Amino acid sequence: MADEERARLGGVEGNERLTAASGAALLFLLAAEGVTILFIRPLLPVHIFVGMLLIPPVALKLASTGWRFLRYYRRDGAYRARGAPLLPLRMLAPVVVASTLALFATGVALLARGPGQGALLGLHKASFVVWLAATGIHVLAHLRRVPRLAIADWRPRGTTAAAGAFARRTALAGVLVLGAILAVATIRYAQPWEHWLAAFHGGDDGRG
Repeated sequence: MADEERARLGGVEGNERLTAASGAALLFLLAAEGVTILFIRPLLPVHIFVGMLLIPPVALKLASTGWRFLRYYRRDGAYRARGAPLLPLRMLAPVVVASTLALFATGVALLARGPGQGALLGLHKASFVVWLAATGIHVLAHLRRVPRLAIADWRPRGTTAAAGAFARRTALAGVLVLGAILAVATIRYAQPWEHWLAAFHGGDDGRG
C-alpha cells in the first residue's frame, strides 16, 4: 500500500503538499470570514456565504492531516521517518479538530433552524473563541513551511515535480468549486437571519 501510494499520490511529500495547499487556501477564506465578523450586521450574508464555502476545503484539510496521523500511528516507514510534530502541537491537535467541527456544526445548525436559537448561538460563539485560539497557535507553528509546500505543485515541471501533483491540484480546485456550489445553494437561508438581526437592533442601518 505504501509503495502504491507513493507512486500515485506522492507519499509523505504529496500529503504535506496537499495539507499546505489546502491550508493556504483556508487562510485566505478565513481572513475574508474574519472581516465579516468585524462587521457582522451589514455583512451577515457574506459571512454565511463564506462560511458554507469553507466546509469542503476544511474537510479536505482534516482528511489530509487525518491520513498522515493514521499512517504514522500504523507505523508506515516513510511517515515514521519524517517524524511527528512537536509534543505541544500534538496535544493541541485534538482541540483544533474538535473546535473546528463544533464551529461548523453549530453554524450549519443555526442556518438550518433559523433565528432564535439562543443556546445554539452561544455554542457557536464559544466554539469560535476556542477555535481562534487553538488554530492561531497551529497556524503560527506551521507558517514558515506552508508557502514553499503550498506552491510546489503549481510550479512548472522540474525539480519540484512529485507524483500525484495533478490529483492534488484537482482535489483542491474541486473542493473550492463544491464549496461555491454549496454556498450559492444555501445563501437564501441568510434572509431570516437578516430580518432577525435588523429587528434585534431596532431596525437601524446595522453599521458600526
